[in-house]
Amino acid sequence: MGRNAIASELGLGTSTITRIAKALGLDFSRAQTAVAVQARAIDLAAGRQRLAEKMLGRAEKMLDDLDGPYLVYAFGGKENIYSEHELERPPVEVQRTAVTTAGVAFDKLTKYLEKDTSGVETAHSLLDTLAAGFAAAAATYETPTETAE
Repeated sequence: MGRNAIASELGLGTSTITRIAKALGLDFSRAQTAVAVQARAIDLAAGRQRLAEKMLGRAEKMLDDLDGPYLVYAFGGKENIYSEHELERPPVEVQRTAVTTAGVAFDKLTKYLEKDTSGVETAHSLLDTLAAGFAAAAATYETPTETAE
């Protein structure tokens, strides 16, 4: 939680929370927040990539299914009887829906790829930030070397 959220939940002032955190050796540095935000952005980009791949796969399957026979079935009548028959190919409405859906998936995927071309740069930036943070942490824990007498 951030300082303001902690202060609000405990009914204390933000300066009091800052003073207590400082006494405990904690701070509310934005550097950690920036790293977390960048990591979250990379996770979201990966999620969008997975979703785009699923959409593309489903669109391809829909288009592939247009090339074969199409099963039509129904439940009906007084006895609610199941009946089915096979058409040589899907009806025009089904074909139109499949092509439209595939077109939308293709359009979304294209826009995603155009938008997320900076993902690699974001990953490098995040790794650079993490490396700098580790170096700073290591520097605070280093013990000075003793000089020989």
